[in-house]
Amino acid sequence: MNEKEIAEIRRRFNPERSNITAIHGCYVSGQGEIVSRFGQSLASAAQEETESILSVLKRSLSGTLGRQLNDIVFDTRQVVDSEEHRLLMALRDSGLKDEGLTEAFYQRVIESLTMEGPYLILLAHDKYDVPYKARDGAPNPDGSCDVFTYVLCSICPVKETKPALRYDVPESVICSRDVDWLISPPELGFMFPAFDDRAANIYNALYYTRKTDDNHPEFIEGFFKVEPSMPADMQHETFKEVLAESLEEECSYNVVQELQGRLTELVEEHKASKNPEPLTVSKNTLGRMLEACGVAPEKTEAFREKFDEAFDGGALSPGNLISTKEMVIEAPNVTIKVDPEYGDLIETRTIDGRRYIMVRVEGDIEFNGLNVQFESPEQE
Repeated sequence: MNEKEIAEIRRRFNPERSNITAIHGCYVSGQGEIVSRFGQSLASAAQEETESILSVLKRSLSGTLGRQLNDIVFDTRQVVDSEEHRLLMALRDSGLKDEGLTEAFYQRVIESLTMEGPYLILLAHDKYDVPYKARDGAPNPDGSCDVFTYVLCSICPVKETKPALRYDVPESVICSRDVDWLISPPELGFMFPAFDDRAANIYNALYYTRKTDDNHPEFIEGFFKVEPSMPADMQHETFKEVLAESLEEECSYNVVQELQGRLTELVEEHKASKNPEPLTVSKNTLGRMLEACGVAPEKTEAFREKFDEAFDGGALSPGNLISTKEMVIEAPNVTIKVDPEYGDLIETRTIDGRRYIMVRVEGDIEFNGLNVQFESPEQE
């Protein structure tokens, strides 16, 4: 799925647009036991409550492609004949009205997932009359080209509050507030099938994880029976290792700074183009960038080989390889943070045999929030 397709489904989670009439789910204890099951109508709920429930579900479609949102891809064998795919298809086709299917789904989730503390498994079913789109891309409300039927699962931790004092306004008294259980935003979730080319793709599911350093690989392996992708934060750390090991002495400040600049520029150009497809870079693209940064051919070839080994030859999101929001330069007892746009303000120098990080100053200088004057050598 691309950004436009995800945004189109996200807009469904509005009381005026959604065909979700009820949510189903269960409460799972910290020991992995189902404590209670529920089916809650949204049609009879207050609008504020309905909006809050739909907002929680919608969080499982939020984030950045390649970071919080990733494709789960089933192979042909699984689609033709596998227990995991049959369960998802049957769940979607039943409209969540078959209690035996929902119970089997809950048990499979619990068996596959490792979570600390209690949590809710929430299930929603929706039918979307996909509107035709005119040549300019605008939706045509007068007709639909297909009906997209899907299920959305959100797995939300439940936090127990502490007893406290509260003020009861109607009674004008201070009294105790009992222990309560609050639903946290989803830790993970998925939508099946995927909405590719604005139609159902039963070979794919869209998977969500809140944390970019932990995508719950045990759940991906246990529930979907597919190989989990490397979490975004781990991709970042692995890329740094590949770069340092392959470039060795050529992994200089200037090379890394220029590579950061080129990748940041690539990300900005992609944003400006408004291309909904996710941006990725391959080992060859990165290799050419390193060559343009002045890295020797044998080092760039070593980089390509190590990149292949680390990432199985796959293309990665530039946002997972570098930070496009800031440059962080660290030395013992010193940390410098700079917007990548102003990376050229930083220089490295060796003076009298000592290494220095030079920051070119433009404008006023503040010291602990106090505007101070810069002393020139003539004033010292």
